[in-house]
Amino acid sequence: MSGQLFNVGKIVNTHGIRGEVKVVIQTDFADVRFSKGSKLLLQDAEEKELLPVTVESGKPQKNVWLVKFSNIGDINMAEKFKGWSIKVDDEHLVELEEDEFYHHEIIGCQVITEDGEELGTISEILSPGANDVWVVERPKGKGKPILIPYIDDVVLDVNIADKKVTVQLLEGLL
Repeated sequence: MSGQLFNVGKIVNTHGIRGEVKVVIQTDFADVRFSKGSKLLLQDAEEKELLPVTVESGKPQKNVWLVKFSNIGDINMAEKFKGWSIKVDDEHLVELEEDEFYHHEIIGCQVITEDGEELGTISEILSPGANDVWVVERPKGKGKPILIPYIDDVVLDVNIADKKVTVQLLEGLL
């Protein structure tokens, strides 16, 4: 384990008497994360305790996933883990296709216009609907945050290695 952990879900309740839990998903790769044999980490709310677990089975049900971990044998054991986060180590992240990024790679990137004007730093990513919106915090005294839609017409280049994003500002974005 290299140290950096990423949330993939949260245990919200138990299901049945055999130790299954209901998980609210916080990943785009639920089918990978909760497939048989997947190695994950459970972390308590105070982020003090880490428990390695292996997925025995997982399946979607309505707006949650039902997950059975091999080390949790019954409802009494499962009860203890209500409210715990489910995490994955950065060495187990799924390889993304070209022009796809993890949120942690985008947050902290410097945003500049195609003319070289520095706009600020990406502080947050919102997912309101059709496309993500990147929140760009302006330098002190430069105004309110800018909301940049992640669409081809606006985001021209994303350079993860240099932590730079080049944008073309459409009318009304500032």
